Amino acid sequence: MVSKMMQGADDKIPAQGFGGKPIATKGMVIGLLGGSFDPAHEGHAHITREALKRMGLDRVWWLVTPGNPLKARQPAPMPERLARARAVMDDPRVVITDLEARLGTRATADTIKRLRAIYPGVHFVWLMGADNLVQFHRWNRWRDILRSVPIGVLARPGSGVAARTSVAARAFRVNQVDRGENLRGRKAPAWCFVNMPMNAASSSAIRARGEWKR
Repeated sequence: MVSKMMQGADDKIPAQGFGGKPIATKGMVIGLLGGSFDPAHEGHAHITREALKRMGLDRVWWLVTPGNPLKARQPAPMPERLARARAVMDDPRVVITDLEARLGTRATADTIKRLRAIYPGVHFVWLMGADNLVQFHRWNRWRDILRSVPIGVLARPGSGVAARTSVAARAFRVNQVDRGENLRGRKAPAWCFVNMPMNAASSSAIRARGEWKR
């Protein structure tokens, strides 16, 4: 398979290698955006572009998960979600991957632990919309996640106040940094809330309108 190539200094490094695992070299800073992407939409693409711009990331990996343990509803088949994600986010700096399915991990804490072992010397930043920070304390071993990698929280419509006063935000308030670009060189625990123009697209709204049929 012919891989898309990075632009700039890393333009000779393929984004994805044989076996479907993304390629990263020592010293790179990779943003991780996880989710069911059922379906992927412009809101996902928007926060990804903002994260690349505001946090100085080399790449972002979309981790299309087999399923969300916090949701009873099962998502559409993986191939359909991957195809939709690649149609929505066509950028050589972004890799759409089913890496969690390949690694056999479901919990984010386990995924991050495996990635840090597989890619020594690569710096990871976990990305999430503000709506996810609101219920982040329900995630499996959420404190371990915060202590493992820096986290960039990107503004989402209607979630600003709830995110800033969430259980996780209050528990790790002393570890908050004021600007997204400061995450690049920080060791965990560290997190930031990034204010930015917002896109109101949501997967649930798309499904409700019947625009995403399994």
